[in-house]
Formats: sequence, C-alpha cells, structure tokens
Amino acid sequence: MIRFSVITITYNAEKVLQRTLDSVRNQTYEGVEHLIVDGASKDQTLSLTEQYKQQSDASDNGHKVIIQSEPDHGIYDAMNKGLTQASGDYVIYLNAGDFFPNANTLEDIVHQCRLNEYPADERPGVLYGNTNIVDGEGRFLHPRRLQPPEKLTWKSFRNGMLVCHQAFYARTDIAKNTQYDTRYRFSADVDWCIRVMRESERMGLELCNTKMVVANYTEEGATTQNHQASLKERFDVMRRHYGLFTTLVMHAWFVVRSHR
Repeated sequence: MIRFSVITITYNAEKVLQRTLDSVRNQTYEGVEHLIVDGASKDQTLSLTEQYKQQSDASDNGHKVIIQSEPDHGIYDAMNKGLTQASGDYVIYLNAGDFFPNANTLEDIVHQCRLNEYPADERPGVLYGNTNIVDGEGRFLHPRRLQPPEKLTWKSFRNGMLVCHQAFYARTDIAKNTQYDTRYRFSADVDWCIRVMRESERMGLELCNTKMVVANYTEEGATTQNHQASLKERFDVMRRHYGLFTTLVMHAWFVVRSHR
C-alpha cells in the first residue's frame, strides 16, 4: 500500500487547527502517517493534538499520529524536522488551518495517478493538483488564482508558483535529500519545490497531474503577512534557478499581469 506522510506545522494554532486534524482523521485511506511538529505552543494546541492522537489510536482507520513539540528556528526548520521523521512514500504539508477537500482525497489521488501500478523506484516524483482558498473560518472564498499547468516541469515556476505548496505531494525519498533551505524566511517552499522537480527530472520520473482539487489553503499565512519580504526572496530564488535575465523579464510580466 502507498503510504502518505502528512506533516502539520503548528504554533499557538488552537483557533484553526481542529479543522486540519478532522480533515486528516476523516480520510478514508488507511495508509496515513500524520506528523504534527509543534514549536512549543503556549495555548491549547498541544491539548488538541493529544486528544486527536488518542482518538486516532482508539480507532480502526489505520492512521498513525506522531507529535513532536519543541522550540524551532522558524517554519522551514520545523518542516525539515517533520521531513526527517517521515516514513511514507509521499510527503504532504498540510499546515494548521489547511485541510483536504473531502474524505476521499487521498484515495482519489492514488486512483488518479495509478500509483499501485508502478514499481517503487518508478513512481512519480511529484503528485500535484489544484487548490481552493478559504478564509480564517475555513469557508470557501475562490479557486487559487495561479493554476497548475497540464504538464508541470521545474521550469514551469518561471511563471510563478503555479502549484500551491499544500497541493505539491513530493516523493519522500527525493524530498529527504532536498531539505528546505532555512536561509529563506518566507520562500524556501518555492525553492524546495523547484529542486524536487529538478531532481525528479534528473531521475527520469514523471510528475502526475491529479486534475482535481487536493488542498484547501487558508489565505492568512506568514507569506501573505510579509508580502514584500517574500517577493524579494522569491526574486532571489528564481534568479538562482533560472538566471538573472529570465527572472527580470518574468517579473516585468508579473507587473503587467497584476495590472490587467
């Protein structure tokens, strides 16, 4: 059975965490490992996660819940901690407030990408799909503005982060060897996705378009709150991967596009 490692990063997240926990618990797919990496929260976050683990352990849904709580050096340091522990075939980052669209999401992804038909070393390097944006209460707002291309490659991100981090499921063996660059405070996820795709191409692996919504993303995140700093970091990420000239041209296009 294909196994998924869902990694949830938390810090004082009691107001939004429950819908994330419920979403993972309600997945009909049995091959789920849920790693909750907490930054030593001071609110009721840990109480919620402990209760969730007890409920999961007492159920017969086949899920495994692991909780780690300690101070970290930022969200990407926490993501690396989760990645180090992940034992599934694919890793998914579903942070506090984010959630799966329905109870069959993981089941449907396995079917859509025919994952059980591949030899282990030939499985797609990335599974990706669409994202819906929700508000702080988890209510649907709109589809994400940037949409995944029919055929994704590492060069696709020259046009922006076309696949949301939460809708980008990376093969765990590749992801573990491509950890987040913690020099970036807001855009290490963009850099990580590009590097995972580049490594997948080097290995001759396909990237599977699920052609479905695979994540609901809460718009109130650190990147949204620090938009200017995030843009500067993204420029640096793109410059490193695609070169200065291409990056300048594409950013000029982003400006034009945003004013249309």
